[in-house]
Amino acid sequence: MTMDATFWVTISFLIFLGILAYFKIPQKIRETLEQNILKIKNQINEAEKLKEDAKNILTEHEKKISNSKKEVREMINKASEEAEKNVIRVNKEFHNLMENRKKNAEERIRQLKNQAEKDIKNASVKIALESVEKLIKNSMDKSKLDKIYTSSIEETKLALKKKSS
Repeated sequence: MTMDATFWVTISFLIFLGILAYFKIPQKIRETLEQNILKIKNQINEAEKLKEDAKNILTEHEKKISNSKKEVREMINKASEEAEKNVIRVNKEFHNLMENRKKNAEERIRQLKNQAEKDIKNASVKIALESVEKLIKNSMDKSKLDKIYTSSIEETKLALKKKSS
């Protein structure tokens, strides 16, 4: 029998498989692979748990953001309402103040007008009396003048009393 290279390769291969079986290499490889598979499964499970936790946290934060947005809108609405109320209140106060000032000014004008009318009447009466007195002194004798003067003064007094009442 001739032994060719194929026979020796087959024998070498069988010896190699025997050595592998003797040292339990396939079992060690399988155990290592199973350990790696278990580690990977554990990491996947852990990743899924983390993913669920992240989803829960995200949902929670989205709710908080939504609530915060509502609160901000409510605060803005309240602030707007208060600002409008303040504007209306200040506007009313301003109009009341201006109305009071207008009334005060009108009253002061009325008082000044009445005082001016009184002053003009008094000055007119005084001027009229002085001019009548001068006219009478220059144009008549003393006895007639005294009679006319006294009657004029009494007529003027009566006229002034009627006008002032």
